[in-house]
Amino acid sequence: MPSVEVDVHKLKELRRHKVLSMRELEDLSGVSYNTIWRLETGRTTEARPRSIRALARALGVEPHELLKEGESDA
Repeated sequence: MPSVEVDVHKLKELRRHKVLSMRELEDLSGVSYNTIWRLETGRTTEARPRSIRALARALGVEPHELLKEGESDA
């Protein structure tokens, strides 16, 4: 399954704005802590569209808001 590039700074900013820990975001989104940690620390910038949709839903934003400019597959 193809991955799309996440705007990792936007992800971290939105999570902090909602005053959520990575574990809380894991609970709300169903996306694993390890995936969230790898994204936020820059270990990876790619995620499956399903994960991006789940994170966006948990953060109350549209999936495209979590993508790097030019990405649109989520």
